[in-house]
Amino acid sequence: MTQSSTATGDKTPQHRYTADLAGELERRWQNEWTTKGTFDAPNPPGPLAGDVPDDKLFVLDMFPYPSGAGLHVGHPLGFIATDVYARFHRMQGHNVLHTMGFDSFGLPAEQYAVQTGTHPRTTTEANIERYLAQIRRLGLGHDERRRVATTDASFYKWTQWIFLQIYNAWFDPELGRARRIDELIAEFESGARQVPGDQAWSEMSQGDREQVLEQYRLVYHSNAMVNWCPGLGTVLANEEVTADGRSERGNYPVFRKHLSQWMMRITSYADRLLDDLDDLDWPEKVKTMQRNWIGRSRGASVHFATEGDATIEVFTTRPDTLFGATYMVLAPEHALVEALVADAWPAGTDPRWTGGAGSPREAVDAYRASIASKSDLERQESKEKTGVFLGAHAINPVNGHRIPVFIADYVLTGYGTGAIMAVPAHDDRDHEFATVLGLDIIPVVAPRGEGQAPEGEAFTGDGEAINSANDSGLDINGLAVADAKAATITWLEAKGMGRGTVQYKLRDWLFARQRYWGEPFPIVYDEDGVTHALPESMLPVELPDLTDYAPVTFDPDDASSEPSPPLAKAVDWVNVELDLGDGPKRYRRDTNVMPQWAGSSWYQLRYIDPTNEVEFCAKDNEQYWVGPRPEHHGPRDPGGVDLYVGGVEHAVLHLLYARFWHKVLHDLGHVTSSEPYRRLFNQGYIQAFAYTDDRGVYVPAEEVTESEGGFSWTNPAGETIAVHQEYGKMGKSLRNSVTPDEIAEDFGADTLRMYEMSMGPLDASRPWATKDVVGAHRFLQRVWRLVIDESTGGIKTTATEPDEETLRILHRTIAGVSDDYGSLRMNTAGAKLIELTNHLTKHCPDAPPRAAVEPLVLMLAPLAPHVAEELWHRLGHGDSLAHGPFPVADEQWLIDDSVEYPIQVNGKVRDRITVAADADRATVEAAALAAPRIVAALQDKQPRKVIVIPGKMVNVVL
Repeated sequence: MTQSSTATGDKTPQHRYTADLAGELERRWQNEWTTKGTFDAPNPPGPLAGDVPDDKLFVLDMFPYPSGAGLHVGHPLGFIATDVYARFHRMQGHNVLHTMGFDSFGLPAEQYAVQTGTHPRTTTEANIERYLAQIRRLGLGHDERRRVATTDASFYKWTQWIFLQIYNAWFDPELGRARRIDELIAEFESGARQVPGDQAWSEMSQGDREQVLEQYRLVYHSNAMVNWCPGLGTVLANEEVTADGRSERGNYPVFRKHLSQWMMRITSYADRLLDDLDDLDWPEKVKTMQRNWIGRSRGASVHFATEGDATIEVFTTRPDTLFGATYMVLAPEHALVEALVADAWPAGTDPRWTGGAGSPREAVDAYRASIASKSDLERQESKEKTGVFLGAHAINPVNGHRIPVFIADYVLTGYGTGAIMAVPAHDDRDHEFATVLGLDIIPVVAPRGEGQAPEGEAFTGDGEAINSANDSGLDINGLAVADAKAATITWLEAKGMGRGTVQYKLRDWLFARQRYWGEPFPIVYDEDGVTHALPESMLPVELPDLTDYAPVTFDPDDASSEPSPPLAKAVDWVNVELDLGDGPKRYRRDTNVMPQWAGSSWYQLRYIDPTNEVEFCAKDNEQYWVGPRPEHHGPRDPGGVDLYVGGVEHAVLHLLYARFWHKVLHDLGHVTSSEPYRRLFNQGYIQAFAYTDDRGVYVPAEEVTESEGGFSWTNPAGETIAVHQEYGKMGKSLRNSVTPDEIAEDFGADTLRMYEMSMGPLDASRPWATKDVVGAHRFLQRVWRLVIDESTGGIKTTATEPDEETLRILHRTIAGVSDDYGSLRMNTAGAKLIELTNHLTKHCPDAPPRAAVEPLVLMLAPLAPHVAEELWHRLGHGDSLAHGPFPVADEQWLIDDSVEYPIQVNGKVRDRITVAADADRATVEAAALAAPRIVAALQDKQPRKVIVIPGKMVNVVL
């Protein structure tokens, strides 16, 4: 739909608010804002210093990745909302920090480099420029001086610096916080802390000391189980692997493999990450997702002896069900598998347990190979329970029973101890496994009262213990779950067979990728393999230029291949001579890079102080923008960004990683705030219809027509065919994208802003309909016509004072819009402005009072800033309205003189009355019963009951 069909047709279009005029004034005002630095927010000290009011606001959009596909109209939804919120508060006198940067490291640019030879930086910078052009067209009020990109060396210098702070720190469990590693070394040297293994620190070699420190450092090497993707030549994070065990990008098989990797000890902060959620103003569903991801469970660590020398340790939240444990399961990768697997099948082994193999060793090898490409998610959700017997048995500590030990893919090394005691009578997965393999199922919990456990399935409800007593002093029969758990833990601890403990689902953070396009590690290794952190003076460690960005070629289906990162090809960069304080020596750089999460874990702090070359963020600036403010937010205020808006898809990983980094920086004294984001808001999504032909191929949505019979499309051959409609996300692959550029061209950016904000509540998803955009454009035209005479271009407003009705509507609108903007209810704010505009258009279209029009223009400014600036300027104001004033409601016009009451008779509205606002119940009741239609309904009878709801309604019950 073009502008010519919607907004022209007048003989004097030069004075009308058309798309052409909108585009002209939008470009002009955007240039004006940029030239004058209208949205520049001063800092207390430093290069960006200026006069700073106490009232400040830091508004943040989630860090976008500059995709080569550009933006569709769904992307700016949150950006426009934060701009409206920021503009409203700026007009009220707040010092508002609002900007945007780019999370610009990422696999897409690297994959493009592999395919074309184009340096990832070239692609990334071109994408950033395109992205900036699109968001600038929207008139977002960003402080352009504060833009950052994670791929800039001036930014990732400080990412590397933060890595070193974390690397050179350890978590002191006694104090519950991070401390510098130098303090730990001093304790080892003085003897205040015993070195593990009772060694003397002074007698240890540098290599041995580093091995000890790695047991404490918040960053350490680990031989971790990882997702190895030979087709991409890199290790992938869990979130980059699909449920069927393939790479999200490229659809290559992914294998589980032990590799030496950098890890971050985020688990040390599990309790604080969990408990401190209570202090955050976040959506409850996001808090719940983080709580579930951290997964704190209180239970018992139980030791199961085996018939050999090994002891299997399991963690269970239900030690009260130990008497029902009839077998054990280890993760296929568990370290004890090799020690337990027998040479031959014991006599009488059930054939279902062997997987058809001639020996336990053959069964284990075959089973491991069969699950090598399964992701953790696929293993957890697999409906078919499979596993093989190790030919070994363990001893149940509470009853002495020999129970078989299996491996099965539904048990993961990353959760608990990687081993479980299986209680098939009371766990669904264990029950399925036991049923398939013919294992014993012994009920040890019964429903209370007269309830019955279900036949043929696990009973997982609450109840009391049964079949749970031994001759060694443990009898929990008849006890409720809590009491039975406590008694069992006490018995286990007394017998030395277990202990009460707490476990977490949270695993340490795998912090390395075998890629080129990422932050290099500021780490080198000497000729003995000892790790050395580089001094700050050697930062940043910049990426070397390569001509070949591909990893070493692998067979995508070869699980045995080993990673060889692209950086390994930069031989002169990898092998260097450095003086780290003890003379020039040869060192080897780390050829892995950091994951994309690194830069996004702290970027908001760099927005605060983006040009500081001495510090990553001056503490005075940090304290001003995000420091705790108990006087505003309560005594437990953790500080942080005032408003963070983004999609719920980042509810766990990004937000959890950022919280971890921030807490470490807080513990080490670099920041005053203990949390990065004080308030979080998840916006919904803009979705759209897509259309497919009978082959399932998507066709261009904008070319589809609707008729009574359905939907049709004319193909390039001129044939009209029926197509099928579906509803969901908007995207290039579905051929249903609408770009903001198109809408801005056809209607103006202000219309796009107005339409997106009016589509519904910000946190709800909503369907896009280009045909409805014209409604927002017509509203802006009506506002324009209130001020501008379309025949002459002159001003229509008069100095006449508004009448009482107009004043009442105006000030109620001011109060309502102010409340709506402050509460992110942009849709209802827009609706109130439409109501006021309609009133003025109907009540005084030819000469509207300036005293009513100017507040309307000011209230419109956050939603449609360009047209508002233009009208404000034409009304004779020399200064921009970007810094206010925002109208303030006069309380006298917010009080009703009278109130209209609907009167229901037996629940159906029959009449209405208008009474004084301060009328008491008796007066309202009398007026209601005297209303003509109510008198007729009563037919001279007395009502059974009259219910008066003050200010709302009257209900008469016959």
